[in-house]
Amino acid sequence: MASSTSTAEALVANGAAPPRVGPHPGFISSSNQYSSEIKLRRMLKDNGCDPAREDNYCLQGVQLIENVRDHLQLPVRTFDTACTYFHKFRLNFRDAEYNYQDAALASLFVACKVDDTIKKSRDILAAAYNIKNPDKPLPPDDKIFESPGKVIIGLERLILETIGFDFRTRYPQKLLVKVVRRLLGRSSAQARAFFAAAYAMCIDMYKSFIPIKRTTFTMVMAVVELTARMRASMPDTPPDLVDSIRRFADGHAAGCRHAICETMLDLLDLYVQHHRSTKVGALFDLNSFIDIKIQLNMELDDAAAPRYLFHCSRCEVAEANPLTPISATPPAAAAGSSPGRGTAWPPDATVRRTARGQDGTMRFVFEPESAKKEQETVGSYFREEFDEVEVEVEEPMPPPLERDGAGNGGGGGVGGGGRGGYRGSHRERGDHRWSGPYGGYRGDRSYRGRGRYH
Repeated sequence: MASSTSTAEALVANGAAPPRVGPHPGFISSSNQYSSEIKLRRMLKDNGCDPAREDNYCLQGVQLIENVRDHLQLPVRTFDTACTYFHKFRLNFRDAEYNYQDAALASLFVACKVDDTIKKSRDILAAAYNIKNPDKPLPPDDKIFESPGKVIIGLERLILETIGFDFRTRYPQKLLVKVVRRLLGRSSAQARAFFAAAYAMCIDMYKSFIPIKRTTFTMVMAVVELTARMRASMPDTPPDLVDSIRRFADGHAAGCRHAICETMLDLLDLYVQHHRSTKVGALFDLNSFIDIKIQLNMELDDAAAPRYLFHCSRCEVAEANPLTPISATPPAAAAGSSPGRGTAWPPDATVRRTARGQDGTMRFVFEPESAKKEQETVGSYFREEFDEVEVEVEEPMPPPLERDGAGNGGGGGVGGGGRGGYRGSHRERGDHRWSGPYGGYRGDRSYRGRGRYH
């Protein structure tokens, strides 16, 4: 095998200057607006996260963002942006590397800058402290917020690197208003009651990974249809409302029935498993969510469609590896469970954290196609090419005595002989005067002087 290194050494030996190696090409990071279910599971498995603990951190972190947002009277769009950044940050960093409360407040701090509702880090920290301690409120300029403020500013840079400086987020509440008006009218009492339940469900949706999986239209249609199914037994709900919603979604270019069903099942998993931690869960009975979940699963079975989009049966089965930690291989749950809630991890984890090196520069490119084209162009200059060369070498034959194992004392073994010669005397060839076959040892005999053992 001859490589570029050997070529450079040959040039130096001949007196020619070796080729110059340019600077490190650096690393390219491109943002990703959407992620599939398999990718989310692989990222969580790669970080070695405990699913049950991650669910609690997710619910508590989103609830903290919502409480601080209400206390500071920030718009709901800032809440959507902060929750999206919070989920992406949790997927790229282990829970042992940061505190979920600091990550939630840092995500809200970045979201305030992105949506032009600028708040200082001390204001956000003071609001979180005053919510927890209403009897002893503190002003934002108190010295107690100096050290946590530095932590939030440090996490801000990590959040910006995680999202790839791509500040695009989805805002489903605006489209939700238009869809409800289109289906139920503008100022009727029925539309107002329906919109109140759908709006609360839209807030609960950010307590899961739905906002980083689905488009705005898919999220809105899933929320509207699930709200209509939950309110089907109420007298102010039209009997054919669910059919009207399905026809409206199917007639839209961005409508995908499979994606809408997956989003509704993710919401139902949230309401069934964390019934008391949501707003809509307290308004309806738990059996209603279970019945609707059964209906949707039957619809997918009739259509022979998998539970998740871009489903891979090979990655569905967990690998039986005894060295894998318990938190990375939870027991398999029933079909139709949501990500990270008791489901089996896929066998391999190919999604890694963004590679960073000390000899290269990290650059962020918004368009993945441009990043791929640039990597292909730069890779042609840094690619190492190898040539396979076959060389015939003649090996000298050993002398006849060493080859045949004959001779007296010519070999290196005890008792003379060559490589294949028998080492020992005639008494060690099964003589009857010895107790065992092939010269077995008898207690009254010794090998001393025979070259065996001393």
